[in-house]
Amino acid sequence: MRTKFTAILAAALLCLTPFAFSQDVAHDVDKAAKDTAHATDKAAKDTGHATKVAAKDTGHATKVAAKDTAKGTEKAADKTGHATKTAAKATGHATKTAAKDTAKGTEKAADKTADAVK
Repeated sequence: MRTKFTAILAAALLCLTPFAFSQDVAHDVDKAAKDTAHATDKAAKDTGHATKVAAKDTGHATKVAAKDTAKGTEKAADKTGHATKTAAKATGHATKTAAKDTAKGTEKAADKTADAVK
């Protein structure tokens, strides 16, 4: 009887061992799935943060470039205005000089004509 009981007990232990190991494997698979989910979540958050930072930096660079372009355009307009003003002064001076020379020439011609008529 004792041998029979020992045989049943040994058979029961042999049957329970795979069940215990399968429980451990199931636990390991569950833990691996949770770890993978956590890593995926962390990677998604990091990617989102990097995208946000990159967008912010791009926006800042665009703003700086726009300001620099506006400043350059303003300087060019100021220089163009100055050049136009200088050219207008030079043109006015040349016109004034030409008018004086023409007046002198006309006066001399009129004097010669008057002298010739006398």
